[in-house]
Amino acid sequence: MNRVSVLSAAAAVFVFGGVALAAATEGEFDGECVMGLALGKDIKTDCSVKTDYEGKTYCFGNEEAKKLFLKNPDEFLLKAQIYYSSRKQMPSTE
Repeated sequence: MNRVSVLSAAAAVFVFGGVALAAATEGEFDGECVMGLALGKDIKTDCSVKTDYEGKTYCFGNEEAKKLFLKNPDEFLLKAQIYYSSRKQMPSTE
């Protein structure tokens, strides 16, 4: 599966698959959905759908997002980290 197909499929998961919106209780990125972050979206989770990868716990909005992540975790983690870090550096609008 090529990169565009994977990202298109990931976007469809969030549009059609629904996501959990409860407060996060555990996981990297403050419990936000890793695939959402990789796509530049802020998706809170309750971390009921999660996986451990290289000693860290990552949360997902649904099972489809988790399945996509596991196809290429290093790529999605890099994209998620870039977006998450850039979001932290944005100045407050208040």
